[in-house]
Amino acid sequence: MAKHDTIRALVKREIDPEIAERICDAEFTIGSLKKASVADLVGKGFTEDEATDIKEKMGKKVVSPKKKEEAIEVPTVEPEAEPKPEVKAKAKTVNGEKMEVATSDLVKSKLNSLSLPYKIVEEIIVGLDGVKFSEDQLDKIIEKVVDQYNNSRVEPCEAVGIVAAQSIGEPGTQMTMRTFHYAGVAEINVTLGLPRLIEIVDARKSPTTPVMEVRLLKEYASDRDKARELSWVIEVTKISHLGDVITIPDEMLIIIELNERALDRRHITVEAIAAKVEETGVSVSVDGMTLRIETETSSYRDLLLKKEKIDKLILKGIPGIERVVIRHEDNEYVLYTEGSAIKEVLQMDGVDYVRTRTNNINEIADVLGIEAARNSIIYETLETLKEQGLEVDVRHIMLVADMMTCDGVVKPIGRHGIAGEKASVLSRAAFEVTVNHLLDAALRGDIDELSGVTENVIAGQLIQLGTGDVQLVAKKYGES
Repeated sequence: MAKHDTIRALVKREIDPEIAERICDAEFTIGSLKKASVADLVGKGFTEDEATDIKEKMGKKVVSPKKKEEAIEVPTVEPEAEPKPEVKAKAKTVNGEKMEVATSDLVKSKLNSLSLPYKIVEEIIVGLDGVKFSEDQLDKIIEKVVDQYNNSRVEPCEAVGIVAAQSIGEPGTQMTMRTFHYAGVAEINVTLGLPRLIEIVDARKSPTTPVMEVRLLKEYASDRDKARELSWVIEVTKISHLGDVITIPDEMLIIIELNERALDRRHITVEAIAAKVEETGVSVSVDGMTLRIETETSSYRDLLLKKEKIDKLILKGIPGIERVVIRHEDNEYVLYTEGSAIKEVLQMDGVDYVRTRTNNINEIADVLGIEAARNSIIYETLETLKEQGLEVDVRHIMLVADMMTCDGVVKPIGRHGIAGEKASVLSRAAFEVTVNHLLDAALRGDIDELSGVTENVIAGQLIQLGTGDVQLVAKKYGES
């Protein structure tokens, strides 16, 4: 435990701050101070009265202000009854030390005085719950956690951007450039590896292979038929899915032969298809499961253009989602789509909007906001690296995501984004299109303050980071 944390813990026990500092200077910890006798304290330079007072106050329980208020407001049935001990467990002695089962209250009381992040405190409480150890061992565990936390923090003036660039760039050289099957779905391919990493940092408007993982609510996730029906609502239905389109050049006719089973499965009627085809400006006659389309043209080229237009006609579904594949994973059915339309999909009945995701970061920013886009950048980057067997500290990825989204829009890391918006002329010129940057700056009369890394390296002087940020000034003895 750090010195200031120990002092704070002692002051909470109503020990004078000056005496608390002397206790720390005497190299006492909370655990060793509880075990020390009055004679031990006197031997360290404390008076007998001070030593007695310290031992009395160390024997008291520390009650948080909230608990004190509750004790005042809620009357007790038996006021004279002793308070319950903080640790409710069977004590056990091993090698002369009293071992007790850890409880969250005991660990929390130790961590209250420490300036640790909430998540680390929670992990310590969960990790130590139910473990047997002495109080001295608990102090050592917490001391090691604090040491590791302090070692993992960024040093003042650290060039975190350079470290992040190196930490991501070096594993990036080991990535392959192939396209892999998405999540084990053989029918759907998705770009992974280095091309996907470039897509993310370039903030492409749409990925090369947009895909969605659509999770379903319990009622739909456990029923394959309902999942299949929902997939047909999402997937684009074209005439080619329902039958064959045949051209007869001699008569300038287009014949559509429909499959009755396909129509029933997708809940589409012949009349609905005929009405949709007529919207293209042709006359349609229905004969059972056959549509006869007459075109008022004598050109074979016009006939083929009409056929192509009919082939592209969307009868049902969400435009952009060309295919939906159903997979059974973890006792539930999941839909994987080729194409992305997160806004429309999230509004459909049966879709679990909390767990549904897309790999289109800009679409997430438009629909769910910039914070969701930032989280998506972090997730997609980590998953892309993990798929290649590479591991990068999440804090480097978080820094990249923060820089890309800090202005409220998703910006690329390039001359059209972060690198191109730098204040330094030399830094922008060093990245790309050197001559243009220098000419434009010369015309405007720009001034470079030489405050960043790149421009100082170009100028041949120390960067203003790390040890280069520290300046020592020597004064003569006696000067104020």
